[in-house]
Amino acid sequence: MSAADSTLLRPRLLGRATVNTVVALSVLYTLLPVLWLVLAAGKNRDALFSSSLISLHDFSFVQNLSDLFAMDDGQYGRWYLNSLVYAVVGAAVGALVSVACGYAFDKYRFRHKEKLFSLVLAAVMVPQTVLALPLYLMASAAGLVNTFWSVFVPVLFNPFGVYLGRVFSQGYVPDEVLEAARIDGAGELTTYARVALRMLGPGLVTVFLFQLTTIWNNFFLPMVMLSNQDLYPVSLGLYAWNSSASVSPEYYPVVIMGSLLAVLPLILAFVLLQRFWRSGLTAGAVK
Repeated sequence: MSAADSTLLRPRLLGRATVNTVVALSVLYTLLPVLWLVLAAGKNRDALFSSSLISLHDFSFVQNLSDLFAMDDGQYGRWYLNSLVYAVVGAAVGALVSVACGYAFDKYRFRHKEKLFSLVLAAVMVPQTVLALPLYLMASAAGLVNTFWSVFVPVLFNPFGVYLGRVFSQGYVPDEVLEAARIDGAGELTTYARVALRMLGPGLVTVFLFQLTTIWNNFFLPMVMLSNQDLYPVSLGLYAWNSSASVSPEYYPVVIMGSLLAVLPLILAFVLLQRFWRSGLTAGAVK
């Protein structure tokens, strides 16, 4: 190898080593809290406040799991079920609404279409915490505060999901296919349900995953809307237990175990739907 080739190769190796180092540090930064959570979930209360967290002593994973579902008359199971309903049903309905809106913005012409879509894009930049108080006042006027609907209804519309729905509609649904369906006598709803929606499958799954993550981690809106603990999602319930742990230390192990179980549905959803999610993100990036 000549000196010139060696000089050219050295910056490439340095650049690759730098990239690998940054990636390794990022992965370590991401996985360390997860590793701590897994280890801490199997320890009793005394081991949590000692230096023996990574040892095999004081291992009480099964006991912590049993205590979690027995604490406060099984309140955690109720919270978990609430979160599943809020997140899974809300994400499914919200994804259908968002994709349908995006499809309408892409395929139909109507007055002030682009201005309305600009409002949708502007709504993407509005933090959800800013909307909590107006939503509370609207729910209070409708008599929905401290009910299931006060948390469920606001998550059904996602401006970012509408934007993704339009992008996926542009990339996946050719106008020629829709025209052929109309020529065959299909109405607009039939064309959308039987033709377009099938093509929008990867986009629908992508929007669903974004919605699922957002709703599952939703904390501020339920805290504003709900006072009945039986309606709490798991995020708000664990926060309430953690607030009580300073007075009652027996809550610490169950809060950690509950936090570990709380991440499992998101991991399961991404593992099962990652094939559709990857293809959907690729289409969006190419478009």
